[in-house]
Amino acid sequence: MKYVALICARGGSKGLPGKNIKKLGGTPLIGWSIKVAKRIERVSRVIVSTDSEEIAEIALEYGAEVPFMRPKDLALDDSPEWLVWRHAINYLESRQGEKIEGLVVLPATAPLRSIEDVNDCIDEFEKGEVDSVITVSEANRSPYFNMIVNDKKGYSSLVIQLKKGIVRRQDAPKVYDMTTVAYVVNTNFVKKFDGIFEGMVKSVVVPPERAIDIDTMLDFKIAEYLILNR
Repeated sequence: MKYVALICARGGSKGLPGKNIKKLGGTPLIGWSIKVAKRIERVSRVIVSTDSEEIAEIALEYGAEVPFMRPKDLALDDSPEWLVWRHAINYLESRQGEKIEGLVVLPATAPLRSIEDVNDCIDEFEKGEVDSVITVSEANRSPYFNMIVNDKKGYSSLVIQLKKGIVRRQDAPKVYDMTTVAYVVNTNFVKKFDGIFEGMVKSVVVPPERAIDIDTMLDFKIAEYLILNR
């Protein structure tokens, strides 16, 4: 199959301003994703989608392509990233005649992923009977056991209540947190549907130390610590 790696990095981050080009271990955050993408043998091109000239310049320095600038309406705080994926696919196919079977999305905010993590996702995708593959980590908390919601009067209850209550964490069904380590998606599925879970989804488990998603300064400091000590 033919894969293109897509790295989405807009310029208007609010939680950690300038995070996509903030240096982590001496490398701009987006550089970590580009370097991994370029080492995936089944990826033919590494594309960055951004609305920022500064991010685009750094992406080019690290060997990615920036064949277009992202439209402003797809670079807002509430712009669905799914539509950013669709825009990239449509541009490459309609403007450049690129026929893509699979899109490998590597968010810039997960710099600690390994090449093996990405290849595991591609392997799972190539087994067939799936529209997308996501990455997950084992969750520390469970909606069956120790996650609660409050009603309008402030009373608390479990997020998921079973007829027979679960009193031990070990007895609760195993649940996972979605991570931003990698996504592998069928491009036709992205063009026709509006979200990952509208189709058939499988997941690859990634250890939490490689699944840090940087959105705040605390996340950044944790990633910095892990890089210095791994």
